[in-house]
Amino acid sequence: MEILDLYNARREKTGKTAVRGEKIEEGSYHFVIHVCIFASDGRMLIQQRQKDKHGWPNMWDISVGGSAVSGEDPQDAASRELFEELGIKYDFTGIRPHLTVNFDVGFDDYFIIEKDVDLNETVLQPEEVQAVKWATRDEIRQMMADGIFIPYHPSLIELLFESVDHYGAMER
Repeated sequence: MEILDLYNARREKTGKTAVRGEKIEEGSYHFVIHVCIFASDGRMLIQQRQKDKHGWPNMWDISVGGSAVSGEDPQDAASRELFEELGIKYDFTGIRPHLTVNFDVGFDDYFIIEKDVDLNETVLQPEEVQAVKWATRDEIRQMMADGIFIPYHPSLIELLFESVDHYGAMER
């Protein structure tokens, strides 16, 4: 059972908690993180979720994702999830998310890192991840069209690829 800290709309901790998967009271929010790893050649590391995973089983997804548990800030959650799911150590201290997408009961923070990961050195979390591979923007678009990649808004995938080497919305 995972316990989540709850926040108000200003991302301030309320002192309340909730059990992951249970209904969160109106006006309360929790943190979800995603880490997108891009190689120096511009490809994104993607993972295939386990076939018995709750929520999008057997589908391909961006590099890493998960909820921040009680006591974690988004950076802590990003470090933990990246290590748990792929066996990659990375310190997110002082790193701000490139993007936050608000949803009904939370804040989804997207961190983008550039790292040439040797796939043979990844350690996949057996309960969560069955495979990893590098994919281009066009390959992910095709996987989405084929219904084998989680159906994010296509513009989100585009924005992630466009945001690799900078923060903010201004043209490079």
